[in-house]
Amino acid sequence: MKKTLLATVIVFIAWSILDFIIHGLILSSSYEATAHLWRPMEEMKNGLMYLVTLIAAFAFVSIYVRYFKEKCSGYGLKYGLWWGLGFGVSMGYGSYSVMDIPYRMALTWFLGSLVEGAVGGWIVGTVDKGEAKVTA
Repeated sequence: MKKTLLATVIVFIAWSILDFIIHGLILSSSYEATAHLWRPMEEMKNGLMYLVTLIAAFAFVSIYVRYFKEKCSGYGLKYGLWWGLGFGVSMGYGSYSVMDIPYRMALTWFLGSLVEGAVGGWIVGTVDKGEAKVTA
């Protein structure tokens, strides 16, 4: 459980930093150009957003810890890339299919999710190295 909590905290921190880079720096002009789609800054629910990220990090880590027999950074990276692919397609292109957002935003959401998944997977694979176990 200690490794799960440690990996969750590290993944949460990494994802929060990457979210700042992706959304706060890279996409800032795209968000300004589509301001009509978002809450005004003073109405943003930042506490809720951090809670959502923490819960997502815990779920991400828990899936790896519980269901992956092989424990190493390589398997973690592969898991993260697959997770990032699935989440990124949904976030980037799923949103693009129903929202009037610039293609650059959809692509960046997709690629950003892929990177966040890879980083998170590498972290959990590195932190959770140890005796292989199977749980059902």
